[in-house]
Amino acid sequence: MKKISTDKAPAAIGPYSQGIVAGDFLFASGQIPLDPESGAIMGTTIAEQAERAIRNVGAILAEAGADYTKVVKTTCYLAEMADFAAFNSVYEKYFTEKPARSCVAVKQLPKDVLCEVEVIACLK
Repeated sequence: MKKISTDKAPAAIGPYSQGIVAGDFLFASGQIPLDPESGAIMGTTIAEQAERAIRNVGAILAEAGADYTKVVKTTCYLAEMADFAAFNSVYEKYFTEKPARSCVAVKQLPKDVLCEVEVIACLK
């Protein structure tokens, strides 16, 4: 296994790695809408926060030598299911290959953000 770490995505805020490569797959930890440099939450709307969270995912993918087209599975967490349509409008711009996906509403996310996105990508 190989740890993936990049300063182009926020540092882990707990005892975990940004991503792990195991075999031909990258398992990326969930990304929330934090600015990689300041650690500040970016955006107040679901669209703004989804954009930043997904761009953070992209930085981890790039560090592992992949991009959004290599993603085979996403798991998306929303603070409010009412944000589903607005979240999707951002999501579909990046995940054009339409990977498998789970999307659930949760009671609360770290730092009280509106969304979190994690991915599994095939590196071959």
